[in-house]
Amino acid sequence: MSKYGIVVGSIRKNSYSKGVADALVAGLPADAEVTYLNISGLPLYNQDLDENSPEAYTSFRTQVAAQDAFIFVTPEHNRSIPAALKNALDIASRPWGQNVWAGKPALVASQSIGGTAGVLAHHVLRQSLVFLDMPTLQQPELYIGNTSTLADENGQITNDDTKAFLASAAQQFVAFAQKF
Repeated sequence: MSKYGIVVGSIRKNSYSKGVADALVAGLPADAEVTYLNISGLPLYNQDLDENSPEAYTSFRTQVAAQDAFIFVTPEHNRSIPAALKNALDIASRPWGQNVWAGKPALVASQSIGGTAGVLAHHVLRQSLVFLDMPTLQQPELYIGNTSTLADENGQITNDDTKAFLASAAQQFVAFAQKF
């Protein structure tokens, strides 16, 4: 059994990113241990707090360290990833030399209500994960566009083809993650 950490870049209630994450989780094995890591309440990372980190930092780092692999789903904010997601990456990669993301396989998905499917946020996130030493599934690429037409008012994916595609991608990720 593997422990999968789910990090949703959008902190909005009923976000489409959460819906995409839920559809990916549906493709994981029934015995997978899944933990959604809440990034919404993390204080902004401040290097001055490295020696005496707030409980929110240490608790989050412990949660990250306990996972075997990660699924990241992000919307695109101003051609990049949301601030809350960047902050979470920073908190768990510091203090310098204590990166708890390192070596953990990752799957990246992006989504957008537009046709561009969050492609720039996707690549910004991938680049950060390269620096954090996280091997990342290369194929299939998960750019989900026009999510408002694929989901209900709660952000949950309702389009059967999209659900099947995301479940299949999660199954491919499981095989990839087992190599590490």
